[in-house]
Amino acid sequence: MWALGRVVLAVAFLVAGAAGDAAPPKVHRNHGKFTAGPWKQAHATFYGGRDGSGTLDGACGYKDTSKEGYGVQTVAVSTPLFGAGAGCGACYEVKCVDSPDGCKVGAAPLVVTATNLCPPNPGQSNDNGGWCNPPREHFDLSMPAFLQIAQEKAGIVPISYRRVPCVKVGGIRYTITGNPYFNLVMVSNVGGAGDVAGLSVKGNKRVKWTPLKRNWGQEWQTSEVLTGESLTFRVMTGDHRKATSWHVLPPDWQFGVTYQATKNFN
Repeated sequence: MWALGRVVLAVAFLVAGAAGDAAPPKVHRNHGKFTAGPWKQAHATFYGGRDGSGTLDGACGYKDTSKEGYGVQTVAVSTPLFGAGAGCGACYEVKCVDSPDGCKVGAAPLVVTATNLCPPNPGQSNDNGGWCNPPREHFDLSMPAFLQIAQEKAGIVPISYRRVPCVKVGGIRYTITGNPYFNLVMVSNVGGAGDVAGLSVKGNKRVKWTPLKRNWGQEWQTSEVLTGESLTFRVMTGDHRKATSWHVLPPDWQFGVTYQATKNFN
């Protein structure tokens, strides 16, 4: 009887140990909301005209931010934040700090979207003209955005910033340019994390789920022939959440035309 009891206890111990050693279940993050990150310190300058001219396109591939859901509340970020294009579309809350002569008194924080790269200037030192030199995290705001928090005469001001959810009107937008044998897909007006870490496409006939590669900025490429099919896109943002835009492009879709999904990230 004692031997039988020991066998039962041994089996129970092994089963419990196997359960304890089992890999934790995968966390699916297709739902929920992007949450704001911690506050960090940096500096901000400005570029372009008072009306935002000169800031509407750039290294992220956007053609006209005023028409693509970003307006002129935009920023060109330095290389560490740009991340070879992976940082395009990210939203930041920015406030001017610790500069009584430069900050506007009582100015509320503003939210801007990363739509361009502030390139490094190796001919200038990091603290005298080379504001966007790595490893500095720097914000070159559009002039309309800068003037909301700081005096123009200041030129450069210290700021506090943090990543925040992107709040967009309407669904994710898709624009295909190129030709039937080389497609460039621009993804814009992305909510939630705002950035795009992965993109796949599926047709309603021949084309199976096909991953696209980042060409530059938010331009994604594939040589798969996509013409003549209704297209579904699946977007994955930097926080690993996914959104599927079912049949967002009709079978007779056209190059250069922007199509908008009904849904977006929170």
